[in-house]
Amino acid sequence: MQTNERAIRAAREQRNWLIHNPADVGRAIAGVRAERGMTQADLAEQIDIDRGYLARLEAGASPLVLERSLRALRRMGATITVSLPGDDDAS
Repeated sequence: MQTNERAIRAAREQRNWLIHNPADVGRAIAGVRAERGMTQADLAEQIDIDRGYLARLEAGASPLVLERSLRALRRMGATITVSLPGDDDAS
């Protein structure tokens, strides 16, 4: 199995992403996108951004404001989790 196929399969199997840093945010975006069967181009078009920018976000590149926001939340003891509801939980 190719590396990309393994990454997609792993993303589809995971339904919760604990967020500590921008790379975690990127993995969550990529995981939810993969679970929904969307390509980067699909999502980029829907949220009106360049596909290349989305790819950078998924790779963990982040605007400074995101990095500082996550740092502030961590310092205060907050935990951020992105959860994808099960099929029977979706509204």
